[in-house]
Amino acid sequence: MLYIVIFCLGLIGGAGCVGLLVFTKYKALEQQRSYQEDKERKLRQAEDALEARKSELEGQVKNAEDERRREHQKAQEEIESRKGEIEKKANELDAERKAFNAKVISYEALENENVMLKRDLQNIDVTMRKMQLDGEQRDRRQAELDRQVDELGRRYLKENVKSISSSLNSKNFAASKQKLEKVIERCRGIGLEISQEEEDELYADLKAEYEKVVRAELEREEQARIKAQIREEQKREKEIERQLKEVERQREAIQAALDKALAEAEDQHSAEIESLRSRLEEAEAAVERTKSQAEMTKSGHVYVLSNIGSFGDGVFKIGMTRRLDPTDRVKELGDASVPFPFDVHMMISCDDAPTLENALHRAFHTRRLNRMNPRKEFFHADIESIRELVHEHYGEVDYVADPEALEYYQSQEMSEEDAEYVESLYADSEDGDDDGEAETHGAPSR
Repeated sequence: MLYIVIFCLGLIGGAGCVGLLVFTKYKALEQQRSYQEDKERKLRQAEDALEARKSELEGQVKNAEDERRREHQKAQEEIESRKGEIEKKANELDAERKAFNAKVISYEALENENVMLKRDLQNIDVTMRKMQLDGEQRDRRQAELDRQVDELGRRYLKENVKSISSSLNSKNFAASKQKLEKVIERCRGIGLEISQEEEDELYADLKAEYEKVVRAELEREEQARIKAQIREEQKREKEIERQLKEVERQREAIQAALDKALAEAEDQHSAEIESLRSRLEEAEAAVERTKSQAEMTKSGHVYVLSNIGSFGDGVFKIGMTRRLDPTDRVKELGDASVPFPFDVHMMISCDDAPTLENALHRAFHTRRLNRMNPRKEFFHADIESIRELVHEHYGEVDYVADPEALEYYQSQEMSEEDAEYVESLYADSEDGDDDGEAETHGAPSR
């Protein structure tokens, strides 16, 4: 617009200037004819300049109009863009307004809601009080149940511990400990609290009770051993007394025969007299040996036995006996309590049999079959190891490396027909004996 105004003012000014110039020229023409051509030339020049200026102004006006149109178009586009944004914002505001209006609650609705909330709060308060009372009552019942569970659990634990202790013996410590572990686990399963200290105390009490049981059984076994030893000593004394009487009788008979022979020979020497004198000396030496053996309390025989059919290969019984005939002890061990007789690998006669036996037992104590009862004399070993220990503590001895196990191997090789035949023979000859052999009871004699 400014350019248009300027253009118009320029036109008006130009027109005024032209009129003034024309008037001046006209007046000058009138006044100065002589200068007409010059003035016309100047006028034409002025008109050319005016035309050029006009053209320039028209170009500027056109450029101004083009710029204005571009600015107007740009402004129009910006207006359209702003208009779209304004419409979008208006739509958003309208949506927010509608959403806000949708959230707006009337005073009446708020008042009604407030009444409902108060009523709900009252109901909730009543419910909470009831729940609190129910919870307190439930806690009291739970406390009573816990007390009853604890009481029953303690009674159950006490009765089981008492039962385990009453049934405890020297052979069932591991089983009793497992029972106690299961009892403790059950008590914890029902909710009884048993601390680690209390559990350790229960195990300590079980061990203490087991020690009492073992000591009592060892005392009983020691008493039985002493009684058996007394019986053995009495039997040994009777056997020695019988041998002394027999040897004395033989000595007296030889002495009588010698006196008679001397009387008949009338102091003449003969071969018969010399033989009788030699026999008399042997009888007197036998009497002295028997008396000396009776005075020796530690003399005896240490034996090494095996029983493949009963205990398998590599198992040996190492024991001792004070019997004058140690084979009686071997036969006694192979009675009806085992299916096969024992094989003798070593039978060592020595003056201090208990010391040698204890040395062998200490050397093989980790290889005992029955680790619950150290008085059982069965060991996992091999005959060469036993021989080396005997050589170390006693000296060289004769031994049998391979067991005969005659009955065992014959039983393995016997046919069913032969077995039935043998059983029929024994059945015919043992009508009055159920076992075929008399079993030994009590503490075995050594």
